[in-house]
Amino acid sequence: MELNNNTRLLKLRDILFEETDEYNELSLQDIIEKMKLYFGTEATFDPRTLKLDMEVLEEAGIEIVRNTGRFGKVYYSYQDHVFETYQLRLINDAVLSAKFITEKEKKTLIQKTKQLTSRHIAKTLPDPMLFSQSANDSYQLVKLNIDHAHRAISDQKVLLYHYGKYNLNKEFEFHRGGDFYEVEPYALIWRNDYYYLIGKYRGTGEMRHYRLDRMRDMQITDERFRREDFTIQDYVDQSFHMFAGEDVWVKIEFDASLVNVVIDRFGLDASITPEGEDRFILSTKAKMSRGLINWILTWGAKAKVLSPESLVEQIQEEVKEMNKHYQ
Repeated sequence: MELNNNTRLLKLRDILFEETDEYNELSLQDIIEKMKLYFGTEATFDPRTLKLDMEVLEEAGIEIVRNTGRFGKVYYSYQDHVFETYQLRLINDAVLSAKFITEKEKKTLIQKTKQLTSRHIAKTLPDPMLFSQSANDSYQLVKLNIDHAHRAISDQKVLLYHYGKYNLNKEFEFHRGGDFYEVEPYALIWRNDYYYLIGKYRGTGEMRHYRLDRMRDMQITDERFRREDFTIQDYVDQSFHMFAGEDVWVKIEFDASLVNVVIDRFGLDASITPEGEDRFILSTKAKMSRGLINWILTWGAKAKVLSPESLVEQIQEEVKEMNKHYQ
């Protein structure tokens, strides 16, 4: 690239962005040497001109930190990167642990996140590795569905799609005889390693959620809808493992050893009442569903449903059926 005022200024900005951070600084001579690597060893750079360039960058909103070292030598760095190191690590680890993202896409995403910091910090971030086999076909669908659902939510437009699941022969079967689902989309969430769309199913007027990897032939219609007052967080908190069901108040008696499990699941605001020295009672609203039953049974004899009676009966019936398998 030809050396001129514009290209010199842009390269100076790139060098500060890519080569410096709070732990790595460059002197003017260091900067000149890196400039020569780009423009050629025959190129010449006046330190006074580079200092003026830095002032131009600062006027444009790019903060440049100056530190004085031994013998009065000044070092320069850019420390206002978009993300702090721990934030990039959180993003990288989330990408690496997502089962539905393919290995190839993980590598692409992480390479892009590394461009948001200096090359020194980028080297410290974990390289992509295959934690578990991803379903490539499913992921291609999820990518498209994320884009369509995101736009439909933003524009408040009704979605149409087929929905289904795999049978014992690993064949995908549509629900409702292959009819389209007509849904007013409210939110996209990532839960239990899957993306879900939360929205109002027009067939019944109920709020439901749907896994994006089980959607097919998604279409954004031209029909707009009026969003009603609806708290997404409450819906998610009450859905055990993203199973749908009727909202009910439940009381469950737990062994004291599970208090942190309950707090992790319901938060510090959960209604917990001590019952003697080794038990406590949780009172909360939850969705009456298979997910709730499975979660309670996870804790075996350390959890006992007190109410409602309908849930007690379902747990009893499930325990009887389990017992039959081992007789």
